[in-house]
Amino acid sequence: MDLEKSKNKRDFGKGFYTTTLELQSKSWAENMFIRYGGDGIYVMKFKLKDISNLNVKEFKGLDEDWLNMIKNNRLSGGIQHDYDVVIGPVPDDNTMRTVALYVEGIYDEYMALKQLKFSKSNNQVSLHTSKALIRLEFIGRDEYDKQIFI
Repeated sequence: MDLEKSKNKRDFGKGFYTTTLELQSKSWAENMFIRYGGDGIYVMKFKLKDISNLNVKEFKGLDEDWLNMIKNNRLSGGIQHDYDVVIGPVPDDNTMRTVALYVEGIYDEYMALKQLKFSKSNNQVSLHTSKALIRLEFIGRDEYDKQIFI
């Protein structure tokens, strides 16, 4: 895997993004198929081995640190931190509007956090360094029916 090929201005910076939630991974795969096409809808499965000696940031919820990390990475691009791995909530259809309004400066931090207070979110695990990537073990892939999108 080549981190240089990862997309820019992502929530936690340029990196390799995964989730621990099977339904979310399928939804991401479907979205990628709709957006970019391809041979099919695939979900790659990995196991993240021992990360105890890596620099890991884990967000426990939709808080001001999480909100500011997203803002910094989306506005500046690249990687605006020094973590090997970042674990935390992913904005979804219910929270994306609030995050976007905060990033654009329309909401201040207080307003955004007030809006996010009762939101539930899925998760994302992002890897940002080669030290982190070598901890991934490929387990296999699942293929899903693409007929509903053709």
